[in-house]
Amino acid sequence: MSYPQYPNQQQQQATSYQPGGEPPLWAPYYGATLPIAAKRFFKKYATFSGRASRSEYWWWALIGFAVSVVLNIIMQVGGTAGATVAANGSSVPGPGFLVGSIIAFVWGLAVLVPSLALLVRRLHDVNISGWLVLIILVPFLGALALIVIAILPSNPAGQRFDQPAG
Repeated sequence: MSYPQYPNQQQQQATSYQPGGEPPLWAPYYGATLPIAAKRFFKKYATFSGRASRSEYWWWALIGFAVSVVLNIIMQVGGTAGATVAANGSSVPGPGFLVGSIIAFVWGLAVLVPSLALLVRRLHDVNISGWLVLIILVPFLGALALIVIAILPSNPAGQRFDQPAG
């Protein structure tokens, strides 16, 4: 059985971009800064192939966490302002809570697919199949296992997941 011959990945990387410049989208960006990680997150919206560096993954995790904190503050403040007490004694949140909830729901839907794609690419960088993302379905322990895996350093054998264009 004959396997197709692919050029050396390192040669491709060397010819694809200038040293010190930003690597192409199919390659992981080691040492990415926060703005670059956010830009690459949205440029690779539903790209489940390839790899993502630790910096790309964790900068986006920080952005996602910060946005969720801000949305929770909006919901709490909006729920407190204009809150009333129902006839049975239970509190009814103000209208700002509904607005904040809708914004949080839309944000969650908007970043669901790219967040899963980023996690799959991060698993690829550690040289693990992206299908392992399904371990998230195991309550608590699945999420904990994925966090531990996302912390692991890059594995050079993960280059097998690279699919450069052209």
